[in-house]
Amino acid sequence: MAGLGVIARERRAAFLFTAPAIFCMAVVAFYPILWALYLSLHRRLPIFGISKFIGLRNYIFLAQDTRFWNAFFNTLYFTLVSVALEFILGLAIALVLHQAFRGRGWVRAAVLIPWAIPTVVSARMWEWIYNSDFGVLNYLLVSASIISTKLNWLGDSALAMHAAIMVDVWKTTPFVALLLLAGLQFIPQDLYRAAQVDGAGPLTSFRHITLPMLKPAILVVLLFRTLDAFRIFDAVYILTGGGPANTTETLSIYSYKLLFQTLQFGYGSAVAVVTFVSVMVISFFYIRVLAGVREG
Repeated sequence: MAGLGVIARERRAAFLFTAPAIFCMAVVAFYPILWALYLSLHRRLPIFGISKFIGLRNYIFLAQDTRFWNAFFNTLYFTLVSVALEFILGLAIALVLHQAFRGRGWVRAAVLIPWAIPTVVSARMWEWIYNSDFGVLNYLLVSASIISTKLNWLGDSALAMHAAIMVDVWKTTPFVALLLLAGLQFIPQDLYRAAQVDGAGPLTSFRHITLPMLKPAILVVLLFRTLDAFRIFDAVYILTGGGPANTTETLSIYSYKLLFQTLQFGYGSAVAVVTFVSVMVISFFYIRVLAGVREG
C-alpha cells in the first residue's frame, strides 16, 4: 500500500510539473484551432457587420470552389516535387559528408548556410536572381548559350511554380542532408566490413544495408519536410504572391488572401481548417508507417 501511495504522489507531482506546459499548449495551439473551426461555421464579414451561423455551407461552397481545388493541387504538386528532390539531393550530400576526407567539418558547415539564411532573405535574394532583366540566372544561361532569350521566371505560368520549387529545394536540402547524416552515423560499420568480406560491392551494400538501416531516419525526414512543404507560404508569397494567374497559389496563400485581404473570416477559416485536416492526415499516415518500421 505504501508503494501505491508513493506512485500516486509521483504522478501528482509529474502532473503539477507538466501542467504549465499543457496549459501553454492549450492556449497557443488548441484555442486557435477551435476558434477557426467556430468561424468556419459562420458567415462573418466584419467590414459589413455580418456574423451569421450557416453550418456547413462554407464547406459545401468550398467543395465547388475551383480556385480552392487549384490551390490544393498546386500545394500537392509543390509538396511532391520539392520533397522528392530534397530527399534525393539530401541523401547524396549526406553520403558524401559521411565519408572521411580532409576539411570535412568545414564542408559540413558550408552546406548548412542556405538552411541558416532566413526564408524571407533567401526568397528576396532569389527574386533578384530570377529577375528577367537583371537577374544573374538569365545572364549565365544566355552566356552559356543554353537559352537564346531571357526568361521571365516568376511571370511565366509554366515556369513560376518550378522556380519556387527550386528555391525551396535550395533552402531545405541541407536540413534533409543533416538529418540523414545523423542516421548514417548510427549504422554500425561492422555491417559494411562483413559485407565486403562476403564480396558485396558499394551498390549492394547501399541497397541491403544503408537503405534498410536508414529507413526510420528517412521517414522522419519525409514527415518533417512533407508537413513544411504542404504548409508553404512565405517563400512562394514573396516570390510570386500566388501568381501569375494563381498558378503558384497554395492553400496557405489562398487562406491568407481570404482572411486578411478580402476579410472573409468564415470562408477563409474553412480553407484553413481543411488545410489543417490535410496536414493531420499526412502526419497520421507517416506516424503509422514509422511505428510499423520500428516494430518490424
